[in-house]
Amino acid sequence: MRAALRSALFAVWLAAATVVCSFLAIAVSRLPAHRRWRIIAGTWSRSIAGGARIICGIRWNVSGMRHLPASPCVILSRHESAWETIAFQMIFPPQVFVLKRELLRVPFFGWGLKRMSPIPIDRAGGAAALRRARDDGARRLRDGFYVVVFPEGTRARPGEQLPHHPGGALMAKAAGVPVVPVALNSGKFWPRRGFLKRAGVVQVRIGPPIDTGELSTAEVTRRAREWMRENAVE
Repeated sequence: MRAALRSALFAVWLAAATVVCSFLAIAVSRLPAHRRWRIIAGTWSRSIAGGARIICGIRWNVSGMRHLPASPCVILSRHESAWETIAFQMIFPPQVFVLKRELLRVPFFGWGLKRMSPIPIDRAGGAAALRRARDDGARRLRDGFYVVVFPEGTRARPGEQLPHHPGGALMAKAAGVPVVPVALNSGKFWPRRGFLKRAGVVQVRIGPPIDTGELSTAEVTRRAREWMRENAVE
């Protein structure tokens, strides 16, 4: 009962914070991209992640931060929950996400998301959509943004292993930057389709960078996938 009440209260907080931050995003939409990101991401992520911590007791711990390159790279992350799309804004330097285009049409949430310069991809667009995402990613990297890619393409249940798509590795090779694999267990506390949230500590593990220069796209994808599996968080 207590978890249900906390989850309901957090749902109200999440909706209210998203609406407020969407209008903030529109208000600062003419600012330079990096400054706009800091205002929107800082306000949105801190309000929601803070709400999850205070209301639901969801905290986090990050290990391996020393592995993150000082210059922009492609982050290939395990995806279990909406949690990482929020908390990553506080964990990593200025970043953009590769995401499905439909999310930009969601009222309020999509309005704010669009102002953060994401890389939308049409999943029905085939090779042409993949090439556009690759080129957009290379531009974002040159502009000084890290790029976050969820290679599984969708949220997975804890312990579930899904195939990895090569788009992130392709993007990194095109831009001449490494990829950094990330493992986590956010779905244990914030389920991908569950209403109830559980108190606990989300563990985020950052792996050593994988140099993409001499490797094929398939090999980069395989190495990142293997590292995530070997370092899966229970």
